[in-house]
Amino acid sequence: MRHNLIIATLSQSVREFNELSEEKNLSQYAAKASESAGRSRPEDQDPVRTCFQRDRDRILHCKPFRRLKHKTQVFIEPSGDHFRTRLTHSLEVSQIARTIARALRLNEDLTEAIALGHDVGHTPFGHAGEAALDDAIKIYRAGLGSDAESVPEGFKHYEQSLRVLEVLEKLNLSEETKAGIGGHSKGRKDLTSIDGEPISTLEAAVVRVSDRIAYLNHDLDDALRSGLIEAVPEPFLRLGPTHSKRIGSMVYDVISNSLDQPAVRLSAAMMTSINQLKEWLFDNVYLQYPIMFPDSVKAEALVRELFNHYCVSGALPEGFKGVQGAIDYVAGMTDRFAIETFANLRLPVGFRRIL
Repeated sequence: MRHNLIIATLSQSVREFNELSEEKNLSQYAAKASESAGRSRPEDQDPVRTCFQRDRDRILHCKPFRRLKHKTQVFIEPSGDHFRTRLTHSLEVSQIARTIARALRLNEDLTEAIALGHDVGHTPFGHAGEAALDDAIKIYRAGLGSDAESVPEGFKHYEQSLRVLEVLEKLNLSEETKAGIGGHSKGRKDLTSIDGEPISTLEAAVVRVSDRIAYLNHDLDDALRSGLIEAVPEPFLRLGPTHSKRIGSMVYDVISNSLDQPAVRLSAAMMTSINQLKEWLFDNVYLQYPIMFPDSVKAEALVRELFNHYCVSGALPEGFKGVQGAIDYVAGMTDRFAIETFANLRLPVGFRRIL
């Protein structure tokens, strides 16, 4: 293979050689870089990397991706070092999605780009922060009367992810990558066969399913570590006795039911188990967490306060303006920056020294 690559590059670029390799070796259902719909702003091709490789690299090297290391997944300011953050979640989704994509002979570069970019629009403090910002925007909008049309109807992190990458960071991603990032989220809804359908690409469907496999398993793992739950319920132990075994069972089920298929499929039994685990986590972890750990409620109040402050005062940093600027600025904050900003705005200097 290396010898062939050297020979090929004498007459064609490495990128062209890799594009031909994709056309020859990938599934008929895979997205091919050479067939991409392109970018909003045309660019010269890279001599080495395909368009999807460039998308992945741009996301990996951008500042919003790095900030994910200080954004909550579920547990706010946990006492241990091993709890997931939004960054480690994205990496776990990427690993699971790439494993599935490789087995199905799909485009790993596109899959990885979508997985790495899917959560860059998340607020500080995880879903608690997202719910608080969404609520604050709706309340602010309701008070504007006829002027409400100029304000977004609410906040969705997947829409913000696209805005961050395309509008704020100006990464000029491929259409396939953008479509995958914009269509990954389901909230609390059950996973269904529709989620495996290639609404944009099959690679996007892989990430959509992998996102749920990742967060169900690592949130269960973190809930055990935190002491919020005492043990994995018996029905879910049947998927495997350990964290890795349970992920392996789900991944293998996806692969074995999706080989040479035009959609990502799961067995009926696995689909049921995944949806039951999701509901169990909502009832016993996600909805119980604010009760047992009141800091979650405080974090929500902090996000609302910051949004309202910037909407009223307009005292935004350069590059941010108006209500949308307040949304972008607050949503882009890490947990610790949000706390520091709130302290600077609301606490007297002497109080901050005490803290």
